[in-house]
Amino acid sequence: MDDRVRDRTSPETRAIRDALDGRRRGAAMLLPFAGPAVVVSVAYMDPGNFATNIQAGARYGYALLWVVLLANVIAMLFQALSAKLGIVTGHNLAELCRMHLPKPLVLAMWLVSEIAAMATDLAEFLGGAIGLALLMHLPLLAGMVVTAIVTYALLLLERRGVRPLELAIGGLVGIIGLSYLVELFITPVQWMDAARHLVTPALPDAEALTVAVGIIGATVMPHALFLHSGLTQRRAPPRSEPERARLLRYSNIEVLIALTIAGLVNMAMIMMASGAFHSGHPEVAQIESAYHTLVPLLGSAAAWIFLLSLIASGVSSSVVGTMAGQLIMQGFVGFRTPLWLRRAITMAPSFVVVALGVDATHALIISQAVLSFALPVPMFTLVWFTCRRDVMGAFRNGAGTIVISIAAALAVTALNVLLLLQTFGVSVPGVPAG
Repeated sequence: MDDRVRDRTSPETRAIRDALDGRRRGAAMLLPFAGPAVVVSVAYMDPGNFATNIQAGARYGYALLWVVLLANVIAMLFQALSAKLGIVTGHNLAELCRMHLPKPLVLAMWLVSEIAAMATDLAEFLGGAIGLALLMHLPLLAGMVVTAIVTYALLLLERRGVRPLELAIGGLVGIIGLSYLVELFITPVQWMDAARHLVTPALPDAEALTVAVGIIGATVMPHALFLHSGLTQRRAPPRSEPERARLLRYSNIEVLIALTIAGLVNMAMIMMASGAFHSGHPEVAQIESAYHTLVPLLGSAAAWIFLLSLIASGVSSSVVGTMAGQLIMQGFVGFRTPLWLRRAITMAPSFVVVALGVDATHALIISQAVLSFALPVPMFTLVWFTCRRDVMGAFRNGAGTIVISIAAALAVTALNVLLLLQTFGVSVPGVPAG
């Protein structure tokens, strides 16, 4: 059966139709629209965020909370644009690239995006495996095998429709959020100091620049921008322009709520690391050392909750990464691969890294550098397509959105380039060395 026909008769689509036609009220009206932004919000709570936020909180306390706020606002803008692209055009970002760009450029963009998908999964898959290995006292390789099995099992839920997988990922996001809510009750937090630093931009020293760049530069993830447009493109094809406008309004509400929660989780990570490590253990910068240090400081319960959230983050983000990889391949080159093969392709580099004995934390850093190369591809093509009247019609970006989105894309790209240069020890004129 054609995907469009199946989507029109699915329970989730009927629920959306009821909401659009006014047969649902209150919270019941908004619930059918929840899903796409919840799924992509996982990208903003992945193990890479854990590592960066632990380092920020342990070394600088609450001083870099404002960076998380800024990064989250930028993320909201671009995820809203991605969702808008799918709703208005009925196509995802990769498909539009194939339809409007020269074939050699499309193939080059596909190759870069595939490499980015592997680099993304390296961080996500290793993070989940590290959590399982620490929690169950397993070798890292064994943790990776367990993570692979759990991830594949979750991906099989998609055969039963989109909603079961969305609910499963939403449940894992809930575990991450609740875990850090509990951590905030266990960890001593100076709430007034945290609130002050949230709205007071400052860099305590030269090394703080590197950490701040890491927070912002790794925020807008390439695969999340591709995926969000795919999750909204056929969810409920609008029947009229007013209905399309309502879909966009509800989509923006979901993006605001889902990424606000993701931002709060990231802030909670920094506050937990600050309360636990800043005064006595500012050197803590790795996931493993954070776990081992939490046990004597706050007790085994706090350490186990930390690992539980890390495992939920690793598994859910690895699932989302695989979904994005499948969409990227299908959109750019027009064919799908079996689910098991797609999963094997994206996680193969992780097994190679561990088999070669490469330090897991160092591998995470290198994966972020690889993403820096790939980031301009979806960011600037997304801005370009949403600015075009022949693609978006009456829903093209307004002048204010165009200016802000271009400025944000240039700023994030510049910060990623700076992070890349610093990662490989290249000095930048006018930028203090860390």
